[in-house]
Amino acid sequence: MNILILGSGGREHSLAWAIKQNPKCDNVFVSPGNAGIGQICNCIEINILDAKQVLKAVKEYSIDFVLIGPEAPLAAGVSDVLKNEGILTFGPSKASSQLETSKKFTKEICDAAGAPTAEYKSFASLEPALAYIKTKGAPLVVKADGLAAGKGVIVATDIEMALTAVREIFGGSFGDAGTSVVIEEFMEGEEASLFVLVDGKTILPIGTAQDHKRVGEGDTGLNTGGMGAYSPAPILDQSVVNKTIDRIIRPTMYEMMDRGMPFTGVLYAGLMIKDSNPRLVEYNVRFGDPECQVLMMRLGGQILDALLSTAKGELGDVKINWADDHSITVVMASSGYPGSYEKGTVINGLDDLPSDSNFVCFHAGTEKQGGKIVANGGRVLNVTTRANTLIEAQKSAYQMIKNIDWPQGFYRKDIGWRGL
Repeated sequence: MNILILGSGGREHSLAWAIKQNPKCDNVFVSPGNAGIGQICNCIEINILDAKQVLKAVKEYSIDFVLIGPEAPLAAGVSDVLKNEGILTFGPSKASSQLETSKKFTKEICDAAGAPTAEYKSFASLEPALAYIKTKGAPLVVKADGLAAGKGVIVATDIEMALTAVREIFGGSFGDAGTSVVIEEFMEGEEASLFVLVDGKTILPIGTAQDHKRVGEGDTGLNTGGMGAYSPAPILDQSVVNKTIDRIIRPTMYEMMDRGMPFTGVLYAGLMIKDSNPRLVEYNVRFGDPECQVLMMRLGGQILDALLSTAKGELGDVKINWADDHSITVVMASSGYPGSYEKGTVINGLDDLPSDSNFVCFHAGTEKQGGKIVANGGRVLNVTTRANTLIEAQKSAYQMIKNIDWPQGFYRKDIGWRGL
């Protein structure tokens, strides 16, 4: 079958890499892709937010299955248009994507479903939000309601920090994502992520992971889209996974069905765990990035069968075969990220890296210029390895990085520390 993946990051590179291992796959097309994806797939240039352009590409390249990687096309309703045209598509509807695109919506779903989450209040204007902060005190978590590329969450350790965050959000720092604000209690515990496939009525767990959001060692500094991740997450043992499904995910699924917007796709539950009890931090309705990279390293080609069954509403008989292994990915980012950074810097040494089922350098923000690979984003490379233990995977990843010659890049040197 011919498969089209929408997206251009390390997530999409890892999905393409895994899917190509499945014998059902004949050709993989990715739009827009990147330099690394272009080495293993056919990259095509279309506007992935324009459903008409996506439809045209589906017909032109005889596509049998469309996989939507990032959240923006989902928010734009691309999956709705494709499904209405009878095209087999992996990705939730625009309505059910509100579980990610609106934090207020998610909180309302949790309230209705009885799913444990942080105490919260939402605000559509500045002054009431400021007054609430002064009443509640700190620490607090301040969130722009809409999509903010993983950066619209501020953990405010004092009142002044919370007040500043709210002023910045309403002041336009996050664009349309900041037309309203959700202010939450600060939850204590350890954060981890559970990934499940949902076909509207059936839930299939497909892995756990922990990522490192902060830019600096020891999880310090500014929030980023993610500086690295590892799988599995030790804190998410089977007991905690079962509690998460029973108390959070299944009630959410039923509530979405009751509202006439059944969820179909991948549900990525960010959790805070304390005393073996999970509470929901947030939902995402697509694979995490960089968590997807470690999941794909562990899942390989079987992921295509699971994605197809999800899209067809046939998850009931699907089983995931897990090896007793560990995977880690270390993000190499452009100097200055998550602030301003230089584009077009040349990356050398990539051709000499190992590339097999245990060692892959997934490209996140690269392009090809004059025969050279150059950085074209903030998060640029995902050095990803798999091994019998987390410490072995970690050592292998950092050994790979030593062979990459990119003076303008940087990376955290402690990815995986919590799991170790």
